Amino acid sequence: MTATTVAATPVSWARYAALAAKALLFGLLLSALIWPDLSGIKGKASTARLVVYPIGAMILPLWWWAYGRTKSKLHQRFPWTADLLMTLPWLIDLVGNRFNLFDTVSWWDDAMHFILWGFLTAGVLLAFAPRDLSRGLTAFVALGFGATAAVIWEVGEYFAFIRSSPELQSAYTDTLGDLALGTLGALLAGLILYQVRLKPRY
Repeated sequence: MTATTVAATPVSWARYAALAAKALLFGLLLSALIWPDLSGIKGKASTARLVVYPIGAMILPLWWWAYGRTKSKLHQRFPWTADLLMTLPWLIDLVGNRFNLFDTVSWWDDAMHFILWGFLTAGVLLAFAPRDLSRGLTAFVALGFGATAAVIWEVGEYFAFIRSSPELQSAYTDTLGDLALGTLGALLAGLILYQVRLKPRY
């Protein structure tokens, strides 16, 4: 009885947190459609964000529904913790834009590239990477995913709005910093996840 309760508690917490994060994210996206001037993403590839963010938040549930629940041997239950970690980057980015933190807080953008890439990488590893990966392989997978995702993001930002905005003048330096911070955040997430997975499961 006690072991069952202890094992179920983290799953329940992660499930409610993931569902709440998705509800808030979709609420903010809906408000951006209704009141675009108040969204904080007007002029920042708002149309692309309104498409990409829901996909990013729903990609794991969609994969699980279509493939993982019946064919994956990695997960017996839906990975709610991974889902939460893969939803938070889109939500936090949208909240940051909604409150104009990217333009008013000098360190916010750098911190977000480091932290949010860490969340996203941890979620992807937790959902798809085998538990028995060595520390070295975990680091390589984290670096591979994190660096690739960071490059895709920066290319998307460039074509979506930077090439036609005043930010183009400083885009090169900013992009290099963003890539470095995102990659470092991904690497740290991989190393932390490796340590967490070393703990015994009860």
